[in-house]
Amino acid sequence: MTLTTMFSITAAVASLLITISFWLPQTTPDTEKLSPYECGFDPIGSARLPFSLRFFLVAILFLLFDLEIALLLPIPWAMSLPQPELTTTWTSAIITLLTLGLIYEWGAGGLEWAE
Repeated sequence: MTLTTMFSITAAVASLLITISFWLPQTTPDTEKLSPYECGFDPIGSARLPFSLRFFLVAILFLLFDLEIALLLPIPWAMSLPQPELTTTWTSAIITLLTLGLIYEWGAGGLEWAE
């Protein structure tokens, strides 16, 4: 096959798919598809309902421990530097601080979902 025949076949298939895509969509959407999606919250109910502070606390803790992964990810590459002892010291300090923070949150009841 030459390049021009492959290009013309590709263009024909693309044109066919574009033409078909105009006829396939549903033209009468129902009320569920027209209503906004708000991350699991009811968009039709009252907007004055209180949110769970526990939910946001767990989300913040997730972000903090996700940041821990970003801080600890370059450690294998840093171990090949001329001073691996310094890398080990800083890694131990980061892990110790995060462990102490987790112990504090656990002891304060921040990880308990039920009130």
